[in-house]
Amino acid sequence: MRGSSLATRLFLSATAWVVVILLLTGIVLSSVYRDATERAFDRRLNLYLRTIIAEVATPDSTPGQFQSLGEPLFELPLSGWYWQIARADGDKPELRASRSLWDKKLPKLEEQGADLTAAGVRLGYVDGPEGQLLRMVERPVDLGIDGFFLVSVAGDASEIFDETRSFDYYLGSTFAALSIVLVLTTIFQVRFGLAPLKRISDSIADVRSGRAERLEGEFPVEIAPLARETNALIDANREIVERARTHVGNLAHAIKTPLSVIVNEASARGGDPFAAKVLEQADVMRDQVAHHLERARIAARLTVIGTVTEVAPAIEALRRTMEKIHRDRDIAIGVKADAQAKFRGERQDLEEMAGNLVDNACKWAAAQVFIEVVVEPAAEPGAGRMLRIIVDDDGRGLSAAERAQVSRRGQRLDESMPGSGLGLSIVVDLAALYGGSLTLGDAPIGGLRAELVLPGV
Repeated sequence: MRGSSLATRLFLSATAWVVVILLLTGIVLSSVYRDATERAFDRRLNLYLRTIIAEVATPDSTPGQFQSLGEPLFELPLSGWYWQIARADGDKPELRASRSLWDKKLPKLEEQGADLTAAGVRLGYVDGPEGQLLRMVERPVDLGIDGFFLVSVAGDASEIFDETRSFDYYLGSTFAALSIVLVLTTIFQVRFGLAPLKRISDSIADVRSGRAERLEGEFPVEIAPLARETNALIDANREIVERARTHVGNLAHAIKTPLSVIVNEASARGGDPFAAKVLEQADVMRDQVAHHLERARIAARLTVIGTVTEVAPAIEALRRTMEKIHRDRDIAIGVKADAQAKFRGERQDLEEMAGNLVDNACKWAAAQVFIEVVVEPAAEPGAGRMLRIIVDDDGRGLSAAERAQVSRRGQRLDESMPGSGLGLSIVVDLAALYGGSLTLGDAPIGGLRAELVLPGV
């Protein structure tokens, strides 16, 4: 049952127990009813037996006067109901029997190993005439000088089996109906009993997707502590992130101040080659510090639960900004963005990644840059949707070796272009922190295509 839901496991477990309990109960009830039917049949046989023994023990009894015993089946040949009186002392072989035996004899239970009960009788099943299965009671009777007799009465055992079979049929039908009712009741209890857990699951999904900040609503007493602890965990997570942001800001300020002092001192030396080298390395240090501080800042923000950014407005604002920055080159920037596109992260991070790509495209484009935003469905069940941001330009493009080079930190293909060479490497690192990626290829309009894949909602 790996991967199955809690409701499914509870339902299957409850159903299995219901079936097992009903099956065991049915077996026990069937056995008890069979024993009760057998005892009732034995009482009937013992009644006939006592009647016959009383007649045998009566000194003036006339043979044959008790043969019917009030039961017509004793008169019907091979009816399955028989009685028999046989001498057991062997001195005077004598046999008297019901007409239903039709000159046949009943077997002796004593010869089949049946023991005497506390009541002085033997009980058991025997094969009768015509292959009938009989339930028989047998009792030895000592009449003193009149002799020693063995009195037997047998009845058709099919009555016992028919009664038991009929009871089993009605019992099975009743239990089948009861099973259906219990299963439906279990489904109702599982479905509505676990409904609060489903609401908590939906609420957590809303928090994770940014549609809510906390678990809201009323929950049963048993579930309320879970909701409270989850909300407390979300609050603690936000506090940790805020402290991390504060520490990152303090660190940035503490490092930038000494760097500014070094740059100012080096700038005061004018054309000194040593001062020029210090300025160059200070700029590299400043860029590296900014890069790593940005990574630390993003890593801290990634732990915030439920941050979601609308993509289309951010890209449109970015387009307007880039048109102003590059207005001297008269670059046409086109945008085609899915209005439903949402980024699972903060807007500042999206603007930084997309801004680096669009800025590079504008620097190298001849006249045109095109931005497309596409929402892709989940690759597998349970996974979230993905966001693909495609930036094309109509510049000269890059070879495979050049694409690999520009993705490395600080690598620049043209020193005449402004920048530190950290733009694409920052995009690669930040995308990786979000679980996304950046790939470079050929654009349909002739230049470079940059595809940024990020987690969506």
